[in-house]
Amino acid sequence: MKTGRYEIDMCNGSILDKLISFSLPLMISSILQLMFNAVDIIVVGRFDGSQALAAVGSTTALINIFTNLFIGISLGTNVLAARYFATGQDKEMSEAVHTAISLALISGIAMVFVGMGASRFALGLMGTPADVIDQSALYMRIYFAGMPFFMLYNYGAAILRAVGDTKRPLLFLTVAGLANVILDILLVAVIPLGVAGVAIGTVASQMISSILVLRCLYRSKASYQIRFSRLTIKWVYLKRIFQVGIPAGIQSTVIDFSNALLQSSVNSFGSTAMAGYTAANNILGFLYVAVNAVTQACMSFTSQNYSVGKQKRMDRVLIDCCFLSAGAAIVLGVGAWVFGPRILNIYTSDVEVIRCGLEILSITTVPYFLCGIMDLIPGALRGMGHSGVPMILSIIGTVGTRILWIYVFFPQHRSLHFLFISYPGSWTITILMQTVCFWFVRKQCIRLMGWRE
Repeated sequence: MKTGRYEIDMCNGSILDKLISFSLPLMISSILQLMFNAVDIIVVGRFDGSQALAAVGSTTALINIFTNLFIGISLGTNVLAARYFATGQDKEMSEAVHTAISLALISGIAMVFVGMGASRFALGLMGTPADVIDQSALYMRIYFAGMPFFMLYNYGAAILRAVGDTKRPLLFLTVAGLANVILDILLVAVIPLGVAGVAIGTVASQMISSILVLRCLYRSKASYQIRFSRLTIKWVYLKRIFQVGIPAGIQSTVIDFSNALLQSSVNSFGSTAMAGYTAANNILGFLYVAVNAVTQACMSFTSQNYSVGKQKRMDRVLIDCCFLSAGAAIVLGVGAWVFGPRILNIYTSDVEVIRCGLEILSITTVPYFLCGIMDLIPGALRGMGHSGVPMILSIIGTVGTRILWIYVFFPQHRSLHFLFISYPGSWTITILMQTVCFWFVRKQCIRLMGWRE
């Protein structure tokens, strides 16, 4: 396996420094992306009021439900590309890449029609208050107009991550994010378009990032180079992508469905609580992308080492990733808890909105390292090609716990703090189940592939 300037040899040499080299640019790029997205919320909250802030925030769970199936499928692209790259199967790598980009384009176009057609109806089902539903629906319809760009970037970045390249996606997101900030200020503060302005800025930034990642793949001299004339769907690769990606996508979609139910419970407290949840959820997003960067590293490293039969190295990858993920989550989680009032004040000056946000942060930030460990184990299992059982266990542990909490316990103790106890509770239960699953899968791999303990 040859590695170029931006690629990482995941199968040889030291592990921890390469995990950091992979994770850190991805973590920074994700945090930058969230910071740029936070500008959407900050600008609209400051210049268009708390109702506009609530309107934008109330769409997050729904957008994730609509998009995460296909984003999950991109994980299948990552795993498959990592395997072909590690084993030097250049022809298979090229055909898998062209299949993945074709899938991204088709799914993006499909999501334009689904999102634009179903937005207002879905918002109504979630109990979105009448004073914000029109603005929420407008934001979602414009946002979904940019879905082809969104999908192309995510699938292109998944291919780059498969070979260890997380540095160029960082550059692409930085350029696109800065464009988003400029457009937000122009289209909300200067030209008073409100939520429509931030939606247009988001779509434009997604277009820029997709153009940059496609240009990168086009100009590459490696096996993952793309040529638009060769874009096609080859079913043998699509099937392999789906084997890992569809369970991952279903898992994300169902978990986001539980978050939508939780959003509905928040909505019952009114637009002030919705605005507080929007700001607090944005802060939690920073914690999530930090641990998710390590999960992506774990999946890519595991996939490459699995394909060349390095079982002991796979074990070391998971252990090192647990330390990295927990460390990052504890530092960021404690920081978010300690400085919560000051951070929330960036989003809004409304005292009641800040109070609601703090109520949520008080129970979710410090134990967030549990969420990172919960995601790491399925990441390692997906790298080994096992995605179905982790999906089922995540749905039972995370979604089942939250649904039980929302409908059985929460009505007896109605407060935002009590509602969000379901987060650390569901993380703990899911970790226990995923650990048992990993132990059995590892035993099976040792037996079937002739590995030694």
